[in-house]
Amino acid sequence: MANAPVDPRAVEVSLRPHGESVMLPREAYTDPDVLAWERRNFFAAHWTCLGRTDELAAGTTHRATVVGDVQVILTFGDRPRAFANTCRHRGHELLQQGGSSDRRSVVCPYHGWSYELDGAVKAAPRMGDTFDPAPYGLVELPSEVWHGWFFVNALATAPPFAEHLGGLTDLVAPYRPEALTLKARHSYEVASNWKTIVENYHECYHCPLIHPELCKVSPPNSGDNWNLPGAWVGGLMDLRPGVETMSLDGRSLGTALPGVDPRTVNYLGLFPNLLISLHPDYVMTHRLEPLSPGLTAIECSWYFPPEVADPSYAVEFWDVTNREDWAACESVQRGAESPHFRPGPLAPAEDAVHQWVTMIARGYLGKPFNQ
Repeated sequence: MANAPVDPRAVEVSLRPHGESVMLPREAYTDPDVLAWERRNFFAAHWTCLGRTDELAAGTTHRATVVGDVQVILTFGDRPRAFANTCRHRGHELLQQGGSSDRRSVVCPYHGWSYELDGAVKAAPRMGDTFDPAPYGLVELPSEVWHGWFFVNALATAPPFAEHLGGLTDLVAPYRPEALTLKARHSYEVASNWKTIVENYHECYHCPLIHPELCKVSPPNSGDNWNLPGAWVGGLMDLRPGVETMSLDGRSLGTALPGVDPRTVNYLGLFPNLLISLHPDYVMTHRLEPLSPGLTAIECSWYFPPEVADPSYAVEFWDVTNREDWAACESVQRGAESPHFRPGPLAPAEDAVHQWVTMIARGYLGKPFNQ
């Protein structure tokens, strides 16, 4: 892929070893051209999470969306699939962005070509008796369902999904997110670059100053970060003695998840847009969508065992914590937009941020993430 529109000399400084490197250059957080490049080369070119498969499929057979900057249509037949939202006749969109259909086939509104759920041409009106529709099925895009989440590689250029996940697979599997039920969701729009939000998520250097609730239940200097294969970063933190989970009073009103560590919380960020927080009794995710260089939509979801009736103990805690984080990220964004901004160094406790910044910087220079 082509290099990002960022000074490569500035990016190289971000690739220095932890303790010598600095943050990404200002343009990475403020320049519309950089975000346009990221949409194509990060979001479209890699495995982007579109949400939970059951929600995407609910009440519909076709759903149109955008992955990065690529129009995609999802179909839900014998299995979920993804195709380019482009008619093979003249390129007209089959469905407008955000649109859906509950019919067995989708019909192009331009000339009436229609397609089955597997992408094959069903009908091509008035094309003549000798026309063979077989070569003109929809262009299928790689897609995967993982623990209930649906991922699409809209350019069909990413490494295999298993390689993308790497060591994340074994960390998430014991929590069995696919067996959990969505119990609550909050949607936020945060006036901050999407990468700043991820960077904030991956360090607790800031916790003593802005998260008194979190520090009551989890020591901010606890735990360690993972260094395993895959396009992700993350680590774990401990719960304080006597604390059952992340809640305002440290108590759980839910059900302990079997086979998981009851004393730790894992904070994992799967590139490019899914943050997964694994708790002893629930799983929380943040799914990010950049709207502009300084604005990000965040879908925060809480998943519990089906029998849990009241998730409010976790939702209240994290809504408070989220809003504290969003205020900090918005202040960072305003600072990054200042003409006086200069990339700063990373503290020893920000090693996961260093891993994330290294991943982004390597991507900007057209290099593989993990070499």
